[in-house]
Amino acid sequence: MSKLRMVTILAVLIALMAGTILPGVQAQDKVKIIWFVGLGTGLDPAQLDPQNAAVEEFNSSQDAIELELHYAGSNQTAPDELSVLIASGEAPDIVGPVGFTGSNSFQGQWLDLQPLVESAGYDLDQFPENLVDAYRRLDTGLTGLPFAIFPGLLYYNADLFDEAGLNYPPSVAGDPYVMPDGSEVTWDYAAVAEIGKILTVDSNGNDATSADFDPAAIEQFGFVHQWDTIRSDFHTFGANYVVDEDGKVNIWDNWREEAQWLFDSVWTWHISPSDSYVSSELLNSNAFASGRIAMARSMAWYTCCLGDLDANWDLAVQPAAPDGTIYAPIDLDTFRIHKDTANPDEAFTVLTYLLGDGSLPLLLAYGGYPAHADLTEAWIAGKAEQYPSVTHWEVVQDSIALAPSPHHEEWYPAFNQGQQRFTDFRVLLGSDSGGDIDLAAELDTLQSDLQAIVDAAQ
Repeated sequence: MSKLRMVTILAVLIALMAGTILPGVQAQDKVKIIWFVGLGTGLDPAQLDPQNAAVEEFNSSQDAIELELHYAGSNQTAPDELSVLIASGEAPDIVGPVGFTGSNSFQGQWLDLQPLVESAGYDLDQFPENLVDAYRRLDTGLTGLPFAIFPGLLYYNADLFDEAGLNYPPSVAGDPYVMPDGSEVTWDYAAVAEIGKILTVDSNGNDATSADFDPAAIEQFGFVHQWDTIRSDFHTFGANYVVDEDGKVNIWDNWREEAQWLFDSVWTWHISPSDSYVSSELLNSNAFASGRIAMARSMAWYTCCLGDLDANWDLAVQPAAPDGTIYAPIDLDTFRIHKDTANPDEAFTVLTYLLGDGSLPLLLAYGGYPAHADLTEAWIAGKAEQYPSVTHWEVVQDSIALAPSPHHEEWYPAFNQGQQRFTDFRVLLGSDSGGDIDLAAELDTLQSDLQAIVDAAQ
């Protein structure tokens, strides 16, 4: 008997004496991939079963990887929990679903997926190119791939339009709006202001075009940016970077123009509610769902929260900016791979499963519109059953191409501090004293404060 054969037999005997067998060794050699949930959505009780089922389905579909969920204690504690895991060298392999704002708190921590895409031959053409590009940065590479998308839309209360004798907003980009006199005008924010005045009504039944209109007793408003951020508002008039390549902060002219439009909509034309109105019993902190708002700009995720609206409503394309271009900010959620994963290939295998075969139940649980065009019918069917008055679901798909770049949540140094400063400006503008501010001066102060925040972080 050869020495090699004797060694082989001895090794097998030792394994048997130790109570192990080769299949057992293979099972123990499964690569464990940890999926961290809670930095974004995923902790709602209704979302737990679909996530758990996705893990079970993936684990049963193959024998090389063991996928394991790690749930954060809450959305509030998730950032700290993830920070501790990273600092201790126990970073999870996959994090999500999470949007840009949540991801930006961990800028520089996400793996560049481009080498994995290339080595796996993964087809990026299955996604809209502009959505893929939203995840690219020169300094960090391709750190995400499209999954749950929430295009920017215009929601309108058809009953209020009917009551006012107005035509509905157009559902096709580029189509004009037909005014009450039959004339056609560009569907832009100037048109929104004009018909918004007709749709804004006080307690005596006077609309905002009347000399008798009482802005202190408004019962119905024409327009609202529903649950917005000021940066998404700014981007409806054109997208740009907060900080340029030289480290300079810019509050661009088109953003200042949008801020003026927003100021006028609340304090001059009175077609949009102040924050006090929004939080009052009249609008109950969910303005459009109160039935007292004619039009609302928001993302597709707002379909989550219209169950209490006792009215027929529908979808239209967002209005154009003054330059004639429709800029429809879009929210994007996806899964990220941490840069320190010990098993990038296996993590990418899990990622492509979550984006592909395992995606539909998760998308339904998260309320996200599918980045995969072949899954959209199922999403629309579910929404159509929930909201039978909506006839223009095609606006959701069509609005993807209208998303501007860069993203309205793109990262810049000291992102969290900067976002708080943007929020403070938005609160000031909508506050009871917002009508008394010097808007140009406040925008200059916003720019200088952001510059100081960015400079301190450099």
